[in-house]
Amino acid sequence: MMPALPKGALSPTKFVRSVLKSFTAESGLEPRLLGNNFRVNSATHGKVDFELDITKDHTNRLGTLHGGTIASLVDLGGSLAVASTGLYATGVSTDLNVTYLSSGGKVGDKLTGTAVCDRIGKTLAYTSVTFRNQKDEVSALGRHTKFVTLAAKAQEEPFVPPKDAFIAED
Repeated sequence: MMPALPKGALSPTKFVRSVLKSFTAESGLEPRLLGNNFRVNSATHGKVDFELDITKDHTNRLGTLHGGTIASLVDLGGSLAVASTGLYATGVSTDLNVTYLSSGGKVGDKLTGTAVCDRIGKTLAYTSVTFRNQKDEVSALGRHTKFVTLAAKAQEEPFVPPKDAFIAED
């Protein structure tokens, strides 16, 4: 259950979308790999639902979703799951793994994902990401562990972005 939001706080969905906007503006990977094809559909405390429109840039030489794209989405999804607990800075990765179960799709398909912050403590956050292909089959499962001590210390109030933060539009 989510505690009451402090003054100046954004809703979890708007906050997570703002963190994504920051990644897109500040990172080298997300804007190049995902472009405008990745969307956060909703966020609640500890959970984020997202989707990716698969383009050629996301595929391997066989024309199916590349495992590296999925691994990158585990990283991003885990970070957004941490953000959904109220942290604008989401820490640094300490461990990431992916289990591939079936094809994620091909060009023109939509991949959906749910990222969950399973546990967040003073030092580490543990996240899991489940991906479903267009047939609604589980296509991959990911786990992502993040070191969050410095991120937590930098956050004065949950869901309140820093003064110079990128804020997503409604």
